[in-house]
Amino acid sequence: MPAGAPDGAVAVFGEALPLAERYAALLAGPGVERGLIGPAETGRIWERHILNCAAVAELVPGDSRLADLGSGAGLPGIVLAILRPEAEIILVEPMARRVAFLEECVDALGLANTSVLRGRAEDLAGQVSADIVTARAVAPLERLAGWAVGLGRPGGIVLAIKGSGASDEVAAAAPALRRLGITDVTVLRVGSDRLGEAATVVRLVAPRRPSGTRPRTRRSRDGARSAAKRR
Repeated sequence: MPAGAPDGAVAVFGEALPLAERYAALLAGPGVERGLIGPAETGRIWERHILNCAAVAELVPGDSRLADLGSGAGLPGIVLAILRPEAEIILVEPMARRVAFLEECVDALGLANTSVLRGRAEDLAGQVSADIVTARAVAPLERLAGWAVGLGRPGGIVLAIKGSGASDEVAAAAPALRRLGITDVTVLRVGSDRLGEAATVVRLVAPRRPSGTRPRTRRSRDGARSAAKRR
C-alpha cells in the first residue's frame, strides 16, 4: 500500500484529499497488480507521481477541455480531474487493459467530469478538439508534438511533463516543431518544495488554422465509453 499522504498533499488537494488518497490506493493495488505501476513505486506514489502531476494544475484553467494523451494509469489526467472538477477531462489510451483500469478508477472515484476514449492519438486526430493536451512519459517530443497537436484545437496548449533533459529535448525536436508550425515553446518549472520535486513541463502553443478546418466536437462520458467499446 502507498505511504500516507504527505503534509504538502493536504495543502494541494484540500477537501478533495480523500479522493486523492483513494486514487493512490488504486495505483498501489490494482495498478501494480496489472503492471501499470512498478512494485518499487508504491513507496513513492505521492511524491513521484501524484504530487508531480498535481503541480501541473496551476497551468490548467478550471473551465478547460483537456485531453490526456497516453493516459496509462491516469497520470496526470485523473489527478487533474480531481483538482479541476469544473474541467472536462478526456483520458486517451490505446491499450485495452489500461482503458479498463482507467474506467474502473473513474467509476470508483465518481469523476463525473471525466471520460475514457480508447484509441491511438494519430487515429483520433480531428475527433477531439481540446483546449489543453497533456502527456507524461509518452514519447520523445519530436513525435509527441504531432500527436498532441492533432488532439488540440487551433491555438491550443500542449503540456508535456518531462525530466531534467527537457531543454535538450526541445532543441533536438526543433526541426519537427517548425514543420508543425509551432514557434511558441517554453520550458517551465511548476510546483514547489511542498510538492516534493517540482515538475518540468514543456509548454507548446499549437498553430492557428483557418476556422472550420477541424470541427469542435463534444463527447459525453457515455458517448466516449461507447466509442471505446466499439473499438
